[in-house]
Amino acid sequence: MIHLKKLLPYFYKYKWKFWFGILCVALSNYFKILQPQIVRQSIDYVINSVSKNKLTGNVQNFDAQILINFGLTIVGLSLLMGLFMYFMRQTIIVMSRWMEYDLRNDIFAHYSNLDISFFKKNTVGDILSRITEDVSKVRMAIGPAILYCINLLTLFIFAIFSMLHINRELTFYTLLPLPILSISIYYVSKLINKKSEEIQKQLAVVTTITQESYSGIRIMKSFVMEKMISSLFEESTEKYRKDALKLAKVNSVFSPLILLLIGLSTILTIYIGGVKVMSGEITYGNVAEFVIYINMLTWPVTSLGWIASLVQQAAASQKRINEFLDTKSIIIDNESKNVAFSGNIAFKSVTFTYPETKVTALEKINFTIQQGQKIAIIGKTGSGKSTIAELLLRTYDVEIGEIYLDGKNLKNYSLSNIRTNIAYVPQDVFLFSDTIYNNIALNNKQVTLEMVEEITRKVSLWEDIQQMPEKFSTIIGERGVTLSGGQKQRIAIARALIKKPDIIILDDCLSAVDTETEYNILQFLKTSLGSITSIFITHRLFQSMKFDQIITLEDGKIQKIEFPN
Repeated sequence: MIHLKKLLPYFYKYKWKFWFGILCVALSNYFKILQPQIVRQSIDYVINSVSKNKLTGNVQNFDAQILINFGLTIVGLSLLMGLFMYFMRQTIIVMSRWMEYDLRNDIFAHYSNLDISFFKKNTVGDILSRITEDVSKVRMAIGPAILYCINLLTLFIFAIFSMLHINRELTFYTLLPLPILSISIYYVSKLINKKSEEIQKQLAVVTTITQESYSGIRIMKSFVMEKMISSLFEESTEKYRKDALKLAKVNSVFSPLILLLIGLSTILTIYIGGVKVMSGEITYGNVAEFVIYINMLTWPVTSLGWIASLVQQAAASQKRINEFLDTKSIIIDNESKNVAFSGNIAFKSVTFTYPETKVTALEKINFTIQQGQKIAIIGKTGSGKSTIAELLLRTYDVEIGEIYLDGKNLKNYSLSNIRTNIAYVPQDVFLFSDTIYNNIALNNKQVTLEMVEEITRKVSLWEDIQQMPEKFSTIIGERGVTLSGGQKQRIAIARALIKKPDIIILDDCLSAVDTETEYNILQFLKTSLGSITSIFITHRLFQSMKFDQIITLEDGKIQKIEFPN
């Protein structure tokens, strides 16, 4: 249960719904517990009337209207019980839905604030599993499980109080099987917790395989991997099935065990109750009342196994959620004000090693970029070119050395400030399953359709868009699956330029376009970048572009810096 303590703030937020729900549960069970007492009174009345009739021979001693009144009373109590049962579901179950909503949003917000290394260490399937399946498991515990647990407790208290009031000895024998039940639940719950955690982990594996298969559908089909992936998926789901069946077998122990114990309680009630009726300690109605109480407790007590299963599964899921919620970003954000940049950049003895792979990407890097300069960073694959871009964006923080932006340490700027004023076009372009317009504007309310049309003309994309069925409203599919590589790159360039940045980083962004398109885009960039500090990361130099500096990297070190102008 220690893992579920993380949910206490959510309970506090909805405390009034929670307490009102408990009140409704108590009132519902109060009216429920009165019904067996009315049944006892009606049985005792009938038996007493029959006994008097036998003695006096006068059938007038029996009044049917009294029995009708008893029946109407039971109906009235049932209606009141149902009314408060409705309210208890409208409070506790609705509360659990709100808590699920808040928890899922908090997890998503936490994911969004974590650094890139977190997403490199964890699979997308595992991340999705925790925000979907695990949160749903937790909701079942804070909703139905809590509801039935409170229902059991209040009903048990009311029933035991009424039973003790009738006869303590009979109550003792009736409840004698319950300790056996408690011990059984304790041991079986431990098994449920262990198996639930295994199931959730395996579900994350299944989700990962599914997500990666459909995201890489082109590769899967082009390399004829369908059978191999299907076999892998079947193997994973088979393990999930076996784990789920093991859990189902453990859960199946509860119901027969509880029903056996309830049946034993009923037999003891009838036998011992019958003895006490013969001795005159209780009435026939009391025995019937006891039997109703026992059967009334059957479902709540039977639900103990179900409740225990839900709570244990929720504990296992919340443990997995907590692992991510307790993960802190290694990038410490600074809450400084948002300011515009001039674009002066300085790397001073920067050495960087990727924390995931322990590979040193940069070693003792020193260079300076002045405002408005156009810089080319060239080198072979793996020479550390893209790492410079990631450090400027504070995707990672430098371990050794310092990076200055406008004379101020980069770490002293907020992440929002840096990423708002620096535009980045990565090698691996990511597009959303949305319209072309939305992929360029990226929900920026200040960007109009006219601005988007103008920028697409300048990056040689406008004519391509005009050939599409819905023009700028065309849905491009997941990751832009309906577009060519060159079209994706031009959309990425367009959305970088439309934000009017102070600094722009273009990381091998023209590798998928033809020579003519490349020339047109570069001609546009030469005139449009103006005073914007521009960093071109590339494998080769563009002949039509004049650079202020050309920095050559090899194995994470600067080989030479040239100043063509």
